[in-house]
Amino acid sequence: MTYQTPAPLRPGDLLYVVATSGALRELTAFEQGIEIWQSRGYRVERCPGYDDSWGYLAGTDAARRAQLLMALQDPDCRGVLCARGGYGGTRLLENWRWPDGDAKWLIGFSDITSLLWSQLKQGISGVHGPLLTTLSQEPDWSTERLFNWVAQQTLPPLQGEGWVAGRAVGQLLPANLTVATCLLGTPHEPDLSGTILAFEDVTEAPYRLDRMLTHWRMLGRLEQVRGVALGRFSHCEAPRQPSFTALEVLRERLSDLNIPVVANLPFGHDGVNAALPVGLEACLDGTTGQISFPSYESSGTMRKQA
Repeated sequence: MTYQTPAPLRPGDLLYVVATSGALRELTAFEQGIEIWQSRGYRVERCPGYDDSWGYLAGTDAARRAQLLMALQDPDCRGVLCARGGYGGTRLLENWRWPDGDAKWLIGFSDITSLLWSQLKQGISGVHGPLLTTLSQEPDWSTERLFNWVAQQTLPPLQGEGWVAGRAVGQLLPANLTVATCLLGTPHEPDLSGTILAFEDVTEAPYRLDRMLTHWRMLGRLEQVRGVALGRFSHCEAPRQPSFTALEVLRERLSDLNIPVVANLPFGHDGVNAALPVGLEACLDGTTGQISFPSYESSGTMRKQA
């Protein structure tokens, strides 16, 4: 299936702030994220209720769905800026139907995986990239990468560490591993055949990573993919010993699939979170440790940074 990217953004375009997941806590970082988008000439409008809370969620499911629908159904809106992650995106997908209309940019990561993958089922590519609460912590090159992608559709390669040699070309599916695992077997799971998976996660103990990857293996999902790219697995230390480390689990569970695996790529939580397109073609080279986007490249390579 060929996926559509929304039209490139231009200064003056209207973008909506939507809180689809956890209740907003990082107010200073959130405001800084909005200012960064505004500094590029975009108009940024906050959906009513973006700062609500209902338990650990940013409002009731109905209220959060209403925010998302408001943005998607406004013909002047060109993109959705997700406020933060946390949890709650999958709850919105119960009995959810994407409205008809022009393709709009959807930008976020972590819990936003649920919406990015569901939107992909509609044939629209989103951006696995910084949230409004994390954008201000990105280094300049990562910020430029995001804005160059949504405005000019150029995307330099990223450098990581090759774990399993080989070369694969396929549609890239970036995701939070936990959220993606929860989508398996649901109507919002995209076609994984011939894809390159790109996983990251946070605060998951090694045994939990093992359990999730073993679930993928037992379902036969990893037999369908052409390669695996790994970002950052932060705060995934073992709560007790003896234990494997998170990296040991990832290497053991993925290295016998006879497909290229590249680790330590600069995306995920608690560090650089380089923007990645959802559903577009990428090339993964397990020998050089690089992921590239030949159809969208500009000059230069974005190197792995802490």
